[in-house]
Amino acid sequence: MAEARIIDGKAFAATLRGRIAGAVQRLRTEKGLVPGLAVVIVGENPASQIYVKNKGEQSREAGFHSVTHRLAEATTQDDLLRLVAQLNADPAIHGILVQLPLPPQIDAMAVLAAIDPDKDVDGFHVVNAGRLAVGLPALVPCTPLGCLMLLKDALGDLRGREAVVVGRSNIVGKPVAQLLLQADCTVTIAHSRTADLQAVCRRADILVAAVGRPEMVRGSWIKPGATVIDVGINRVPARDPALAAQGKSRVVGDVAFEEARMVAGAITPVPGGVGPMTIACLLLNTLTAACRGAGVPVPDEVGA
Repeated sequence: MAEARIIDGKAFAATLRGRIAGAVQRLRTEKGLVPGLAVVIVGENPASQIYVKNKGEQSREAGFHSVTHRLAEATTQDDLLRLVAQLNADPAIHGILVQLPLPPQIDAMAVLAAIDPDKDVDGFHVVNAGRLAVGLPALVPCTPLGCLMLLKDALGDLRGREAVVVGRSNIVGKPVAQLLLQADCTVTIAHSRTADLQAVCRRADILVAAVGRPEMVRGSWIKPGATVIDVGINRVPARDPALAAQGKSRVVGDVAFEEARMVAGAITPVPGGVGPMTIACLLLNTLTAACRGAGVPVPDEVGA
């Protein structure tokens, strides 16, 4: 059997951002509508700083009104909630993202619950989770939305396919399962307590791995010809022992890629697969929120 086709999330995300930028330019010209995204970061977490920088750069490149609020590590929960309330009331802001993790003195769930669900472009609010569960228009978490877009691009019609999602988090596992159900897949959510997890995975036409365990899903777990979406981003020691001894690391997914690519029909790499889709889908959610708030249709060319 030939090696799996590589699903290039980086290229797809770049194309999507280009389509979003074109739609934003047209909305600005025709409707005077400029999507506004506010990102809030508390503290100095290095990974969060990089994510926030990338979000700001990509939103500005797409023509958005982009605002970043950088708050001190010692910021109180009340101060953060006051800022969220101000952003909820700001008509120039259509999307609000509070970067996680937050410092220990702040209850992240209370902050996320305070965001206007119609501006919750992370898709984490319980109202959006409920809307997604019952099939109403919702702002969908960005990574699951990116997974669905890559699957539709790779496979076309998903109806009738058997999908297995390994992982049951509120951020990825549950929402990606809901999206696959809406696409008329037959969906199983598997996890660490699933009996004979390997056999469950081998049933899948579509296998989504989102467990946060490096290379847990082996090639022998995969049905020949299946499409594999690897959501994991895990840092492990470098292969070279000398580099590993120096503290050097490499990034791997939740799937043993070299094994899996010899069995699967198509697979996302790590890095370069699902990861780049997350910010692109954040921009898509902000554009969607802006259009809904203004009562104008979401441009067809950027739809999932």
